[in-house]
Amino acid sequence: MRAEGARSRGNPYPTVDELAWRARAMVAERPGTLRLRTVGTSRAGRPLWLLSAGHGEHQILTVAGAHANEPVGGASSLTLAEDFVRDPRVLDELGCTWHFLLCLDPDGTTLGERRFAGHPASAPTLDGYYRGFYRPAFMSQPEFPPVETDPHTAMPESRALTRLIDELRPVVQFSLHGVEVGGSFLQLTRPIPGAPRAFRSVAAELGIPLEYRPFDGMGWFVDSPGVLVLPDGSPADERDPSGYTSQATWMYAMRHGTVSAVVEAPFWSVAGVSDPSPVTRPQREISRAAEILLSRAKQLERVLGALADQPPADERRLPFHTAARELMDIGPGVVDTWNTHDAHGLGDAELATTVGNSVSLGIAARRIPLRAAAMMRSALDEPPEALDTLVRDWSQELETTFVARWVPVHRQTALHIRTMLHLTRQLVSA
Repeated sequence: MRAEGARSRGNPYPTVDELAWRARAMVAERPGTLRLRTVGTSRAGRPLWLLSAGHGEHQILTVAGAHANEPVGGASSLTLAEDFVRDPRVLDELGCTWHFLLCLDPDGTTLGERRFAGHPASAPTLDGYYRGFYRPAFMSQPEFPPVETDPHTAMPESRALTRLIDELRPVVQFSLHGVEVGGSFLQLTRPIPGAPRAFRSVAAELGIPLEYRPFDGMGWFVDSPGVLVLPDGSPADERDPSGYTSQATWMYAMRHGTVSAVVEAPFWSVAGVSDPSPVTRPQREISRAAEILLSRAKQLERVLGALADQPPADERRLPFHTAARELMDIGPGVVDTWNTHDAHGLGDAELATTVGNSVSLGIAARRIPLRAAAMMRSALDEPPEALDTLVRDWSQELETTFVARWVPVHRQTALHIRTMLHLTRQLVSA
């Protein structure tokens, strides 16, 4: 059964449990081609499943489910594994053993599986997506363990992934992600000849727009539209607007000569993010985005009142409150980052100099307070009606303002899969 089968219950993506049982069923059907094992457990004791295909010399690692609100990576992993079962010659030709970590954050992903509930899978809505939204606070995202000088202890999921990287020493590590609203982009820890052209070709064939200058990875070199490369080829720390400093597991793998590729697929695409037209007054666009972000954060504070700082009595709701409260506080830091960004030496792609990047900033300015409002709604036993209204209105406004169009799951997964295969062929044949 292909990954899209989860749609039968209204969810276009496989759940954490479905990832496991489908992997087990595939291994039982083709034990000579596939193997399944656990490589660790989550904080709540959930297994971290690794599905492996083939027996080639070159080790390839795909990491899915790093972010709780981005379930498409699991669907892409199962689909590609099924392709290998049908035609194992692909792995033989590449000389690869391909490993899929099916979900790096099963605890967080499980908390967010209410998204799309009650909506027909053929036409999900942003309102439905956000009503089940969950994305952990920055410090609880396992793809970003703390730097060694940080007093916090790395999560067990993070430690499991770094152990796996040390064991496999992969040629390439793919990290599969999803963007709620916008376009696709690719981040590489070192240049791969032919990769930008191949990636843009895949996106064009699938009708998925590229982020002309992605909002994420502002400190990365803009190789070309939709493609970012680590500037000096050496690991770098990541500092979130909350002040938390980490070193991504993509950087960790570089000690083994591994190149990491972060592939982003949009759930709802926005054609405007790919517009290269110049903007006459970029600073005005940045100021407009900043005003939207800060004013909506204040509006959310007013709606919540004292509830904003009262952790829920039910501990199961606490992660929602913690993550939402963090997002409500980061606005000034985000705006400061926008205003002080210096693109000198990074491809000279300053913020808001193109229509596409201005659109990306406008989406980000709306997305941050919307995520916070959605998670506060889930955190409260009896959320105020005004909060429910905010989530509904802001979701609809995001969808209509940017003419966001749902991207069918098979096209999202195709973007991941074709990109991975193109890049792998480039690397193992080099």
